[in-house]
Amino acid sequence: MPSSARAELDAAGITAPALRAAYSRCRQLNARYGRTYFLATRLLPLRRRPAVHALYGFARYADDIVDDLGDAAFPARRAARLDALTADLERALSGGPAAHPVLAAVTDTAQRYGIDHRHFTDFMASMRMDTHVTGYASLDELGVYMHGSAAVIGLQMLPVLGTTVPRAEAEGPAAALGVAFQLTNFLRDVGEDLDRGRVYLPADELAAFGVDRELLLWCRRTHRSDARVRRALAYLVAHTRAVYRRAEPGVGMLEPVSRACVACAFGLYRSILDEIEAANYPVLHRRVTVPLPRRAAEAAGAVARGGRIRSAQAGVAPSGRSVT
Repeated sequence: MPSSARAELDAAGITAPALRAAYSRCRQLNARYGRTYFLATRLLPLRRRPAVHALYGFARYADDIVDDLGDAAFPARRAARLDALTADLERALSGGPAAHPVLAAVTDTAQRYGIDHRHFTDFMASMRMDTHVTGYASLDELGVYMHGSAAVIGLQMLPVLGTTVPRAEAEGPAAALGVAFQLTNFLRDVGEDLDRGRVYLPADELAAFGVDRELLLWCRRTHRSDARVRRALAYLVAHTRAVYRRAEPGVGMLEPVSRACVACAFGLYRSILDEIEAANYPVLHRRVTVPLPRRAAEAAGAVARGGRIRSAQAGVAPSGRSVT
């Protein structure tokens, strides 16, 4: 276990060896698959990081079942695996034994921070939709899915991050930020999702620009672009930016020590939209990423903002030294 992981667990007061191993497993999942998320998490105080790793690790574990290409031809088998995970989760949340290390970590986090169990129920309901729903007719239909797959992630995070306002007041922006992140992922991953037989872009919005699933598949198959697709994607990028604007006031509602983390994630995810635009919407042919220098600059800016916040809390003027 890396020394940084041990320091996080020590700061969080997680001492039982099996539980430390469970949290470490979640941290590994976050570091491997959620690079943007993991980078932002490192801006949190040590003691809060394991909970974020646990929430990410559980979401990733469930998502891997949904996206298992080995089971792609057997939706009933994927559904059965999700049903088993749901039953295991409910048992663990009720105080029973955890059937997997990821479940041990996430249920411990839910107990420590008093996270509402219905957020996990809603999440699993949306994961179940992925076993039989391959497209969405409208933004409203997609919104039903995203409530469980994205909005509740923001709601799960609020007790961990803490707020300076009544939690209910911060829930709307937190849910919106989860949705903004997921819409960004949908736009970035259009091609990969097509390979899994799914389209997460609302059909009616695409149709307004003369785009349908067949045209998207043609673009994916031929590695060719189409002006209609680019216009539709530009519209959906603009829609996603509007969701970010609704979410932005929520950053200031968080406890000061958590703001740098969320501001970093906010900036990094939103910059994916910038890169998609700058590259002229090539998302059907490749995965657009944020260049490392820009990611580093976003993180450095968030660290600097976090340092100013901590200095202000301590009643000390910022020194200009690097924040550790």
